[in-house]
Amino acid sequence: MSRFKVFITRPIPKEIRAKIEAECEVDMWHTSAILPPIAERISPLDGLLTYGHELVTPEMIATAPNLKAISVMGVGYDHVHVEACRERGIAVGHTPGVLSDTTADMTMALLLAAARNIVPAYNHVQVSKQWKYYDPNILWGTDVHHSTLGIVGMGRIGHAVAKRARAFDMRVLYYKRERREDWEQELGVEYVTLENLLEASDFVTLHVPLTEETTHLIGKTELALMKKTAILVNIARGPVVDHYALHDALKDGQIAGAAVDVTEPEPINTDHPLLSLDNVIIAPHLGSATIQTRMKMATMAMENLLAGLKGEQLPYGVLQPNF
Repeated sequence: MSRFKVFITRPIPKEIRAKIEAECEVDMWHTSAILPPIAERISPLDGLLTYGHELVTPEMIATAPNLKAISVMGVGYDHVHVEACRERGIAVGHTPGVLSDTTADMTMALLLAAARNIVPAYNHVQVSKQWKYYDPNILWGTDVHHSTLGIVGMGRIGHAVAKRARAFDMRVLYYKRERREDWEQELGVEYVTLENLLEASDFVTLHVPLTEETTHLIGKTELALMKKTAILVNIARGPVVDHYALHDALKDGQIAGAAVDVTEPEPINTDHPLLSLDNVIIAPHLGSATIQTRMKMATMAMENLLAGLKGEQLPYGVLQPNF
């Protein structure tokens, strides 16, 4: 009996790979340093496990007549052309929920680092070795406690961020398409318009999916509404923020700072003007990057993949199998 042919786009934990190999013929791309050649490998496949945000286009899908399942190791699946999969009856799965708390932790880490000048302090002591004596007049930050936090996109991650903000006695505003009065009661958060949120918040965190509607959701107009003392944190998707508008706002003092875990493009170009600024922190997409969470994500991605290959219900499905 022939075995399912599967391509995994980045190295995954060996324990999880072994479970897939027990049922499938596995080809796994050996590195994260070079983009995986999905277009060259997809034609004979029964299953594809993507671990990253590599595009899976209608043209690629059309060349793979046996493709039954695409499993995304991550919560976002905007890089997979879902409509092309729907037309073919290809199952699509992702890994929702499991990374919400971990990503919320990273949101607070970026917020605190930007507020308290952690990166400049590190550079002052360990990189440039300028700390020769105690100076009480350098690297003043801004208080997080008792400040106002604006959460744009109040889904699972936004909810988890709001819970953490309560420990800092923050006033929490939120904006999303559908109001959640139950969460307002649970967390004491306040529903406002996007404009009001931007005007009132000391910190703004972004947690929306990437869609046509949210592409450059935060641009020149929106940044101009924010306080000059405000800090923007983006842990959603890079294109949610217009990076050139952000550069200008940071350079001109329109806002005080920013911390981003995602960029446009990703990785960000080495000559991008944002990299020349001292009041922005740029992390290499670490939102869910903990040992515990990545193992859970890999397990969920494996379960989705194997279920889809067998025509079974995906435990964490975006599209269920239809063949």
